Amino acid sequence: VQLQASGGGLVQPGGSLRLSCAASGSIFSIDNMGWYREAPGKQRELVAAITSGGSTNYADSEKGRFTISRDNAKNTLYLQMNSLKPEDTAVYYCNAKIRRVFRSYDYYWGQGTEVTVSS
Repeated sequence: VQLQASGGGLVQPGGSLRLSCAASGSIFSIDNMGWYREAPGKQRELVAAITSGGSTNYADSEKGRFTISRDNAKNTLYLQMNSLKPEDTAVYYCNAKIRRVFRSYDYYWGQGTEVTVSS
């Protein structure tokens, strides 16, 4: 199983980006998925999470600016980020709880995509 994250880049303050994370491999089902970020010198933190049924959870600082969604048919996770601030600068990682064929659930991480918010 692999998680491939994409969509990061350099954006000016107030701008928008859309991150994607595609899961591939011998996947039987995907439970919870989420986005985390790791800023320089800081610990990795949860940005947003979504259940298989579509229920969402956001960190307080992202509420109203970020939207997490998923396309279960494509095994893909998204993060729409609006009104970006310099403090959103970080490497963003996707995470998913995946059940492989003939296996139990396990957690997988994507490789990270870098987001830089700067003028």
